Amino acid sequence: MKYFLLYIKQTLRFVLKPMSFVPAIIMMCLIFMFSEQDGYESSRLSYEVGVKVLTVANDTFDKGWSAEHISLLSENLQFYIRKTAHFTEYFLLAVSVAFPLYVYGVRGIWLVLSAGTFCIGFACLDEYHQSFIDGRSPQKRDVFIDSCGVILGVIVTRIVGWTGRMTIFRPLSNHGEKDKEKGRKKHVKGVSC
Repeated sequence: MKYFLLYIKQTLRFVLKPMSFVPAIIMMCLIFMFSEQDGYESSRLSYEVGVKVLTVANDTFDKGWSAEHISLLSENLQFYIRKTAHFTEYFLLAVSVAFPLYVYGVRGIWLVLSAGTFCIGFACLDEYHQSFIDGRSPQKRDVFIDSCGVILGVIVTRIVGWTGRMTIFRPLSNHGEKDKEKGRKKHVKGVSC
């Protein structure tokens, strides 16, 4: 029974580990779809998001804003809405890229370099892609904002991964087995002296 459960566990790991890259692929497709929108459609989407967020804020904090005031605020906040969207997209991309790499054992500076390089490279390609879209243009500022989201996403992934390894998943990690083996070797050396 013990070997059967071990076999099931190894089979699940073999199947599920590669599936951990699916969220990254989904995020890249979403970013590509947003970049595929022409200038008018992208502005309209940002405006609608602004109206929805401001409407929720109005209802939550009981501001008493009229629909016209919310519309005006949304128009005035377009720049910030769009840049927040850039930051958030690439934060989520970085998390969805860094987490599977972390699961595969890429840690420390190598995680930062590999996930960061991949996501920032994708940001550069995305901005280049926008140069072919009507009403859109590539901007270095957007790559910088995307990069800030990437860096924060990788740092958050490292913190969550390390915390999980040291707390929740510690009994499941190989470190526990290695520590036990070291303890056995020390015990055997102590007995033989």
